[in-house]
Amino acid sequence: MARLKVAVLISGRGSNLQALIDAAAAPNYPAEISLVLSNNPEAQGLARAAAAGIPHRAIAHPSREAFAEAADAALREAGIGFVALAGYMRLLDSAFVAAWRDRLVNIHPSLLPAFPGLHAQRQALEAGVRFAGCTVHFVRDAVDTGPIIAQAVVPVLAGDDEAALADRILMAEHRIYPLSVRLYAEGRLAIAGGRVAIAGAVAPGGLLLNPTNSEAAASVGPLASGGG
Repeated sequence: MARLKVAVLISGRGSNLQALIDAAAAPNYPAEISLVLSNNPEAQGLARAAAAGIPHRAIAHPSREAFAEAADAALREAGIGFVALAGYMRLLDSAFVAAWRDRLVNIHPSLLPAFPGLHAQRQALEAGVRFAGCTVHFVRDAVDTGPIIAQAVVPVLAGDDEAALADRILMAEHRIYPLSVRLYAEGRLAIAGGRVAIAGAVAPGGLLLNPTNSEAAASVGPLASGGG
């Protein structure tokens, strides 16, 4: 069976691109990274693509419409079936989003719908949350919206600054982005009513607590089975 041809749009260092490249190197992975596009000719991710032998190019960005037109043409010429945004830091043209609807995904460093937009890790720290994380979702016209495919959760630790939390979230991103692309390539995702159903998905069990010292754990007591 032919593997799904995936394009990745980047603006910077391309660490999630590298995670996808590494995953696609496995012979049983159902997708291949066939094209990398960037709005930034200096993006480090273009060098990652070159090192992996993946076709890549920078596209000038005089306007959203001009970038979208050139990117769309490049994607179609390469026979791309799925597009992953990996640190692409510009808003996409509405017509492009519509043309690639349900074949266009993004990864965001928060547990959406919480903390959309820029500096999500800073937003999380300022809000004082005990858990943060990342989300892979189908792209819609509004920023950081769209049906959610997968999320990963990380604890917020005492003394965390924005950089430390971002690094912890990034490690989780490198796991759920290849997983999400795999699920799509295997035909296991279905969108209905603004939600994603995943064939064969199993949710994790158990309870996460933060903090987890003995005094805090004891104060929780047994979990009740009902609402209230």
